[in-house]
Amino acid sequence: MQPSIFNPWAWRDPSALAGGYTQATPSVTPADDQEGGHDGPDAPGPDAPGPGTPVDLVGYQVQASDGRIGTIDETSDEADAGHLVVDTGPWIFGQKVLLPAGTVERVDHQERVVHVDRTRQEIKDAPPFDPDSADQEYRERVGTYYADSYLSPPATDRR
Repeated sequence: MQPSIFNPWAWRDPSALAGGYTQATPSVTPADDQEGGHDGPDAPGPDAPGPGTPVDLVGYQVQASDGRIGTIDETSDEADAGHLVVDTGPWIFGQKVLLPAGTVERVDHQERVVHVDRTRQEIKDAPPFDPDSADQEYRERVGTYYADSYLSPPATDRR
């Protein structure tokens, strides 16, 4: 197999973390809230963050390629260490999972949903998350688990 160029800890599209709707899907901005209770990244007002303002993804739903997996509990956008910690609720008996930032396919800020390019089973089969085990060895196991799925298939000889 050829080595993977996939870096599981780097955001594939850093603009997905930016506020505003220029990079969001769908590209329609929500209507202004007439009640004044709107406080999201698109909130009206002079102090409202504009496009390009970093958005905190905590509380966003996470959608695997085949269904919902949970809610983001914490995030990190550190260089070469980006990840999401997702609370799976009753899906995996209240466990949390660590998803490297590279698994994020897109972010829909309007719907507050992060889409990842993994199935629910692939996420469930990942090395178990242990908040006390944030050491390099654990990160390498998780990174290797997700990076292996990006390895190019062996070339076939077509004669």
